Amino acid sequence: MSAADYSAHGHHDDHGNHGSMRDYVIGFLLSVVLTAIPFWLVMSHAIADRQATALVIMAFAIVQIVVHMIYFLHMNAKAESGWTIMALIFTVIIVIIALSGSLWVMYHLNHNMMPTAHEMGQMP
Repeated sequence: MSAADYSAHGHHDDHGNHGSMRDYVIGFLLSVVLTAIPFWLVMSHAIADRQATALVIMAFAIVQIVVHMIYFLHMNAKAESGWTIMALIFTVIIVIIALSGSLWVMYHLNHNMMPTAHEMGQMP
C-alpha cells in the first residue's frame, strides 16, 4: 500500500497519545489562571513579605509546569512505557545538581573571598 492508501483508510504510524480539544482548553484555562494569580499578587502587593511572595510565585510556576506537561506535552506514566517520565526525572535531577552546586560554589567564594568589616579596618 502507498502512503495515500494508508491515509485514506485512516492508518497512521503515529500511535502517540494526542489530547482532545477539551484537554487543550482545560490546559489553556489553567495556564491563564496560574499566570494571572501571581501577576495579581505582585501588582496588588497582597503579600507584604517579598520572600513569601517569591515562594508563592515559585509554587504557582511549578504547578504550571506540571499543567503544561500533562495537558500540552501529554506526559504520563503510560506514554512510551514510562520513558518520558524517566527522562524528565533524569533532567530534573541534573538541573538540581547543577543549580545547587553553582549556588554552593558562589556562596563559598563570596564567603571566603570577600573581606569582613574587621579585616577592612586593619588595611592601610
